Amino acid sequence: MKFLYPLMANNFEKEDFFQIKKLINKKDPILTQSKYVKEFEIKWSKWLGVKYSVFVNSGASANLISISILKILKEKGEVIVPTLTWSSDISSILHCGLKPVFIDIDPKNLSMSEEAIFKNFNNKTIGIFLTHVQGFNGLSSKLLNFVKKKKIFLIEDVCESHGAKFERKKLGTFGNISNFSFYYAHHMSTIEGGMICTNDIKIYEIARMLRSHGMLREASSLDFKNKIIKKYPKLSPNFIFLYSGFNMRNTELGALIGISQLKKLNQNILLRNKNLKFFLNNINSQYFRTDFDIKGCSNYALPLVLKKPSFRLRDKLEKIMIKNKIEFRRGNAGGGNQLRQPYVRNYSKNINLNNFKEVDHIHFFGYYLGNYPKLKLKKILELCRILNKISE
Repeated sequence: MKFLYPLMANNFEKEDFFQIKKLINKKDPILTQSKYVKEFEIKWSKWLGVKYSVFVNSGASANLISISILKILKEKGEVIVPTLTWSSDISSILHCGLKPVFIDIDPKNLSMSEEAIFKNFNNKTIGIFLTHVQGFNGLSSKLLNFVKKKKIFLIEDVCESHGAKFERKKLGTFGNISNFSFYYAHHMSTIEGGMICTNDIKIYEIARMLRSHGMLREASSLDFKNKIIKKYPKLSPNFIFLYSGFNMRNTELGALIGISQLKKLNQNILLRNKNLKFFLNNINSQYFRTDFDIKGCSNYALPLVLKKPSFRLRDKLEKIMIKNKIEFRRGNAGGGNQLRQPYVRNYSKNINLNNFKEVDHIHFFGYYLGNYPKLKLKKILELCRILNKISE
């Protein structure tokens, strides 16, 4: 079906592909990870406000490497996770043999409930994997003070929230590690791609090695490499696999697109936020939630959440959207409540879903609709008029 109101529009422009063409037309070009990957990492770090960044082949890979680092540093324990997130956040924890502790969400920002975090913290807790959903900020001073006091490892999933801020500082600069995705539909894209960011040199070095098979030669510190080489004199210096790693490198092509797209990111964020505010001002607040906390947000998609938990209204709404060729996703981020997904059945079978009422409301009665820089206010007004027909 060709949608009149699609979830996304092409994020690429001629300039992005012109850079690719220039590289390919060179004699004997290097296309695998090389100087442009490094350049993109440096420029991204400067834009975000961190010391180090590691470009990988997807946001999911960034998740897995980040949790693998947590496993290396902490060995075992529990990680507090949201019920509304993308599956790779939870899968990474399961693959690394750590225990996820699921908590409900805050309906104002769709992120984890602060009180639930505090309630579920115990002496086995080694980390919090916090997702900033759809451009909303999930942090507060109270939460950050708690993290600092308890010395908890904080990982920020910022895959849907490039440029969102808390206290005028970009999300992704508060945690020990932060992850970004450059998937096709996100704020900026490298077709497929992701970034791991940190201010910790040790985390940075481990991330670089895990990205490339766990090889020592990928570390940037010469002193560190020489120390390890001396420790293993019977191994070739070029083939010391210090960790059980992966092949999650990206390419020069992706990096060039990223460098080009980064130039437009700030302007595109302003347009996305303008669209969000216009949408919330024109949607019928009698039937839909409009009281989201949008301070500091960098909107990814338009949130459409029914106020009442009514399956009759939900079915009516979906019929309206299908009839008018409005593309939508029920459940918002990741299809809704992750506890209802088959891949976590070994954990969810003993969990009372009645304790997760907020995320279940989103699961059954929440949607997201497309928002992108090229979306015009006139089009959003048409969209709202159609959606408001639910009152008829």
